[in-house]
Amino acid sequence: MGQKVNWRSRWYASPQELPAFLHNDLEIRNYVKKKLQFAAVAKIVIERAWNSIRVTIHTARPGIVIGRKGAEIEKMTEEISKMAQGKQIKIDIQEIKTPELDAQLVAENVALQIERRIAYRRAMKKAVQTAMDFGAQGIRLRSSGRLNGAEISRSEWYREGKVPLHTLRTGIDYGFAEANTVYGKIGVKCWMCKEPAAPPPPPPPPPAESVEV
Repeated sequence: MGQKVNWRSRWYASPQELPAFLHNDLEIRNYVKKKLQFAAVAKIVIERAWNSIRVTIHTARPGIVIGRKGAEIEKMTEEISKMAQGKQIKIDIQEIKTPELDAQLVAENVALQIERRIAYRRAMKKAVQTAMDFGAQGIRLRSSGRLNGAEISRSEWYREGKVPLHTLRTGIDYGFAEANTVYGKIGVKCWMCKEPAAPPPPPPPPPAESVEV
């Protein structure tokens, strides 16, 4: 379906402010992702108002993000405020109830297992089966790189259920993660279909015929 940009930021800026805001968003995302690398963060949404920034963190482990008595949140708020030149920062936390059905978390889980030297086939098959057990309509996992330390890189993938990538009617969740192994990086991509395709709208009823008496 062509090339698309999936940028999770909600703000509007003038052409003069756009580069600064864009790089600032990247800096904030990298900081949050690095600080919360063990908190199962699926996505980070950034919203900007006139003099304030709202950062919404979608995570499966909100307790780690909040910290004891909210200490971690306060520390992150101060650091992000410094990055944003002293703007007012508000951090919201959205809990992910079923991380097994989040494509980004599934991809990161498979990448983490590959880093721990678990066989990639076993990790991928287990992730696919778990997602289907939790009610996914379909899932596709693809790993690329020097699998099992082979000299030539290759790609292998597993799919179960329906993953219609050629229609916009169905919502497909996408996730990407990298496993840093001793023989190089291995990329893991995940496509997940959670909902069945919506039926097309019914055709309009034919116009009523007028009857003359």
